[in-house]
Amino acid sequence: MRGARPRGEQEIQMAREFITEAENTWCQGCGNFGIMNAMKRAVGLLAERGVPRSHIAMTAGIGCHAKIFDYMALSGVYSLHGRAMATAQGMKLANPSLKVVAFCGDGDAFSEGVAHMMHAAKRNSDITVIVHDNGVYALTTGQRGPTSPRGFRGPSTPDGNNEDPWKPLVLMLEAGATFAARGYCGRVDQLAEIITGAVLHEGFSFVQVLQPSVTFTNRFEEYNRLVKPLEGGPVGFGEALALARQEEPLPAGIFYRSEKQPYEVSVNRGRNPVEDRMSREDRLGALAEILGR
Repeated sequence: MRGARPRGEQEIQMAREFITEAENTWCQGCGNFGIMNAMKRAVGLLAERGVPRSHIAMTAGIGCHAKIFDYMALSGVYSLHGRAMATAQGMKLANPSLKVVAFCGDGDAFSEGVAHMMHAAKRNSDITVIVHDNGVYALTTGQRGPTSPRGFRGPSTPDGNNEDPWKPLVLMLEAGATFAARGYCGRVDQLAEIITGAVLHEGFSFVQVLQPSVTFTNRFEEYNRLVKPLEGGPVGFGEALALARQEEPLPAGIFYRSEKQPYEVSVNRGRNPVEDRMSREDRLGALAEILGR
């Protein structure tokens, strides 16, 4: 296109537009940087596909992952530990025109927030949940989490974790997610495409991102060896479950996608509470009528 800037310049400009005044306190080399860069690219890809930045809203839980809310200049609401999914559903119900993205940590999503996560998937709420999965409670100095591998040693398990970890994709598929994917923070381009597909999907979208903590669970070398792109795109439900249970290699890509009416469509019945609400004068008039004045 005439006058268009080279893609590299466009990405640099977009990165500058996302800069906030918050000091970045992630550890040097943290996998969270890869997720943030992928999200920035995804915002650009979504704009190219008809979803302007003004229609994207975000929320986050509590943990290292949640600092992404401070570092990205997107509209949204900071949530509580394990409650980002509930907050995202409220945002979507109030304004169905928004594309709502909830960022969660693995503990945030599958320990404190597991009930909210499962029910959001069951009802097929039209939100996107991106889980920063480093297998540890990193912000609180490395305690075992729900996705920590068996044998993991940390402050809460000095003799080694004696539990098997959750398999997030298996849980979400069984709970009813209509879009299920896995990405790797070390493959930013692929992750950006996955996030873009998740946001565009109408229904509950779940994206597990393998995101090593360089301080407590530095698995970059392992993931660089094990993570392989999923060939052929989304597959059937049974095959998606089998891939979700696979440990070597670790497939990355969109595992499953299906069409089902989103929860908000059936609840709102075509109404947008934000856009279709009564004026202040009409509300006061209705209230006065109810009170008999």
